[in-house]
Parts: sequence; C-alpha cells; structure tokens
Amino acid sequence: MNFSNDYSSTSTMSNKKQAVMDQVRNELALANAQELINKINEKCFSKCVTKPGYLLDKSEQTCLAKCMDRYMDAWNIVSKSYISRIQKESQGENL
Repeated sequence: MNFSNDYSSTSTMSNKKQAVMDQVRNELALANAQELINKINEKCFSKCVTKPGYLLDKSEQTCLAKCMDRYMDAWNIVSKSYISRIQKESQGENL
C-alpha cells in the first residue's frame, strides 16, 4: 500500500474543498454588499429626495448623508450581533 498517495489525494481534495468554500464566502460577501447598497439607495432616496431634479439641494444632501450613516451603523450592529450569536452557538455545539 502507498499511504503517501492516499494522503496526497486527501490533502488535494481538502484544498479544493477549501478553495470552493472561500469562493462561496467571497460571493456571499459581495452579494451582501450589493444588497446593502441597494437598500441604502432605495430607503434613503425615497426618504430624502421628495422632488427629484437635476441637482440635490443642500438639505437633500445632508439628509442622504445622515440616512446613509445611520443605515450603515444599523447594518454593522446587526451584522456583529449575528456573527457573535453564530460563534456562540458554534462553540456551544463543539463543547
């Protein structure tokens, strides 16, 4: 028997699996970022731009900036809480 070939093929399969998992994670992160941008555009535009025109006036610019900041802050809080919860649940299962 040749154990080194068995280990090598297992290692190669593991590396391929990790590469696929990394690609899926990257694609999910990109999809989440796109969703965030789309939601910010949708929510903040409808809230702040009541009369669309060629230019944004000062109050619309200020409203959009504040709306985007609040939305990003909320998104970050929810994301951190979610990740923390997943990590705690994962640790609880591993014990």
